[in-house]
Amino acid sequence: MKITLAIIAMLLLGTCSQPPSVMEQILRSGELRVVTRNLPSAYYLGADGPQGPEFDLAARFAAELGVKLFIYSVPTVADVVRELESRRAHIAAAGLTRGLRLPGQTGFGPPYQQVREHLIFRQGDPRPRRLDQTYDGHIEVVASSAHAATLEQLRVYYSNLSWVENPSVETEELLYRLSRREFDYTVADSNEFAIGRAFHPEIRVAFDLSGGKALAWAVDARDPSLLKRVTAFFSSARAEGRLASILDTYYGGTDRFDYIQARVFMEHIESRLPQYRHWFKEAAGSIGVDWRLLAAVGYQESHWDPGATSHTGVRGLMMLTEETAQALNVGDRLDPRASIFGGAKYFVWLRDQIPKRILEPDRTWFTLAAYNVGVGHLEDARILTQMHGKNPDSWNDVREHLPLLTQEKWYSRVKRGYARGWEPVRFVENIRGYIDILDWVATDTGPAAQREAAPAATTTSTAPTTNSNSMLTPRR
Repeated sequence: MKITLAIIAMLLLGTCSQPPSVMEQILRSGELRVVTRNLPSAYYLGADGPQGPEFDLAARFAAELGVKLFIYSVPTVADVVRELESRRAHIAAAGLTRGLRLPGQTGFGPPYQQVREHLIFRQGDPRPRRLDQTYDGHIEVVASSAHAATLEQLRVYYSNLSWVENPSVETEELLYRLSRREFDYTVADSNEFAIGRAFHPEIRVAFDLSGGKALAWAVDARDPSLLKRVTAFFSSARAEGRLASILDTYYGGTDRFDYIQARVFMEHIESRLPQYRHWFKEAAGSIGVDWRLLAAVGYQESHWDPGATSHTGVRGLMMLTEETAQALNVGDRLDPRASIFGGAKYFVWLRDQIPKRILEPDRTWFTLAAYNVGVGHLEDARILTQMHGKNPDSWNDVREHLPLLTQEKWYSRVKRGYARGWEPVRFVENIRGYIDILDWVATDTGPAAQREAAPAATTTSTAPTTNSNSMLTPRR
């Protein structure tokens, strides 16, 4: 009997099929596991949910496969590689540079973006044209980074070149500190600079330190099945323009470099504002705020364009999410009147989340910050402010600590993690600037008001009502 059973077992083993490929395992489980890093050039949790170029690409790839995306972040590149090596992740989408040493049975997919290393300085300071012109300045870079390695290679030709390696920061924070004149120069990849300049328009490129390098995903390569699908995905995404569209969403758009473009703003006060001014006044009156505040929010959001749409799906003059619009009974986000009244009601809902003890004008500035980054991230910043012995009820103190949400050593200590902390700071500053200009030129007796167009044709939309018990989705 034992011999018979052994023979049967051998026969069964002999007829067993090969173990499923990596691609078959993903399809059977219905889940694609992707490891990434919390970076503006990779992945972060925005007020609307996950965002970032690597997230957008991974989400599209998972949708193409017909499976759910499970994406999670780890602190360092070494951690990313370990997750891939342990097979806890199928793909590493973390802004990795081709050429990075990978463990066995893993490999790089096709390059999807070329980046260059820039030497960065601050506008208004002398622009160096060569590295020897930085000798009298202070260069600071991320410790043990590719940027530090590049400087080490260049010291062969520039023997007096020196720099400081900071082990506790990412490039994003260095760009912020450079904009505050804490040192003279830093090094950033071109994609990092493109995002950083949107929030720090004072920074400029002096020159390139090295030629281009390619970014790519790293994949589980125990067999070629997943790599083939990744290669085909990027080939079609490039050919159909989807790849360029995603990259342009995060790195394109020169209008983001100068938020308060006074000349354009003045032109729009004359050409666009008259169509919506009476609705801003009506909506502002219904919630008890100056109409210029709502108008400034609308301009920051859409440049008073009722058809505006972002890559995250927020739409309309006040850029509401679909969930928020539904909660506010806004039937058509592209209806300017409905959008303005929806934005006003959303402002009130956010303001009600701010502790009652916070008085004006700080209460308004906190509300605006929440409009941009969400109530949760704002609360995290207030906690960090308190950790530093400052006043969490003071906007001036909190605005100084919001950028800490980009630093792993700080955002790891609060509930909601990474956020682009400079964005709400800029958002509030821009709106305050717009209010000042509107207060100067858009008075009720000024020339813009005198040329105000007759009220537009009425629509079927009505001012939405707010359900104080409903949870609204933050706009961005």
